[in-house]
Amino acid sequence: MTNKDTFYKQIFKLVLPIVIQNLLSAAVSSADVVMLNYVGQSSISAVSLASQYANILFMVFYGLGTGATMLSAQYFGKGDMKAIQVIEGIALRFSLLIALLFACLALLVPEPMMQIFTNDRELITIGASYLRFMSVSYLCWGITEVYLAILRSIGRVVISTAMNVLAFSLNIFLNAVFIFGLLGAPKLGAMGVALATSISRLIELFACFVVSFLSKDIKLDFRYMFVKNKALFSDFVRLSLPALGNDIAWSVAFSMYSVIMGHMGTDAVAANSFVTVVRNFGTILCFGTASAGGILLGNIIGMNKLEEAKDGARKVMKLTVATGIIGGLIVLGAMPIVLRYATLTEQAMHYLKYMMLINTYYVLGAAVNTTLIAGVFRAGGDSRFGFICDTITMWCYAVPLGFFAAFILKLPVLWVYFLLCTDEFAKWPWVLKHYRSMKWLNNITRDGLFEEG
Repeated sequence: MTNKDTFYKQIFKLVLPIVIQNLLSAAVSSADVVMLNYVGQSSISAVSLASQYANILFMVFYGLGTGATMLSAQYFGKGDMKAIQVIEGIALRFSLLIALLFACLALLVPEPMMQIFTNDRELITIGASYLRFMSVSYLCWGITEVYLAILRSIGRVVISTAMNVLAFSLNIFLNAVFIFGLLGAPKLGAMGVALATSISRLIELFACFVVSFLSKDIKLDFRYMFVKNKALFSDFVRLSLPALGNDIAWSVAFSMYSVIMGHMGTDAVAANSFVTVVRNFGTILCFGTASAGGILLGNIIGMNKLEEAKDGARKVMKLTVATGIIGGLIVLGAMPIVLRYATLTEQAMHYLKYMMLINTYYVLGAAVNTTLIAGVFRAGGDSRFGFICDTITMWCYAVPLGFFAAFILKLPVLWVYFLLCTDEFAKWPWVLKHYRSMKWLNNITRDGLFEEG
């Protein structure tokens, strides 16, 4: 078997579980929208807006998990398991602190949190109840996301996926139970979505402790939160903070898109809710390729096989373009189904049709940037470029353009949405130039981390 065959075989072994995991994640989001579709448009809109905080929190945990993965993948290639365990402890320090902050805000001041996104009283009331119920899930999430990221970084993607399959499947089942009041449960509507999420996250956390107890190498051990290693802590901060800043800058900016749409009427919000679900399905394969490629490249770089890593990066890029095109076709193929079964107002349906058409090509732009910034570059220890690139593109271009188009020029909803969806393509010149420079390719592991003195 050639090196080319070996690389593709290894990446597909990683891609399949990650795709299943992402597919189930998207299925939960779509189940929320489909079920709430029978409750009412206000519930869909309120949950869509309130979920922006979960999206931001996800990007925070993803950023911390990525920082941990960047180091852990290379140390796994190097064969240093103790370093990986210490890295997990460092990541948990940060994630638990941030999760506690979000949980307290959601429990104590949910109304002001909703007022950021909308001035509609009904949406604020529904969304505030949703956020209170979600507060418990934030704490569980802060632990499980870091542990599962560590497992993925050392190639334990099947275990990681199994945990997510458990949580997501349970979430969909409990959604139906609490939204519609099945099996003698109270009929909670939008609040049922949050309650279902919190219960499934609690059970996922318990399952992680079971896996940790049975594991022979990487444990979910909170004692490592208190292990001090200046070199690893310094590396984690140096690599994770830009990754975290990158993901927060991107996710908060993307939430600003919802702020803009939220102030353009409930029809725009409801249409955007459906589009987000369909786009999530369209990006599953390409984002799975990005994650798998980043893990595999990190392992190769940790072995100090830099030429092999360069060749691997080229293969990942080819796969990304192919999966991005497939993603666009998935969005296009979903259009007639969504337009037939969505029960929105006539105006919202009009928005929905053209928003989906825009996303048929938007998926490719997102696929290339995500693969390079969050996959390839980070595998080589370069998180700084993505932070600078996304911050400038989103906050100096896309967000100001959206506000200007919506509130100064007062353009129609679809024109505003089209302009917001130019953000990924505005990044391409920078991103592709940095990829070709190979400045991102670095072995970031250290020797003698635990030597006395």
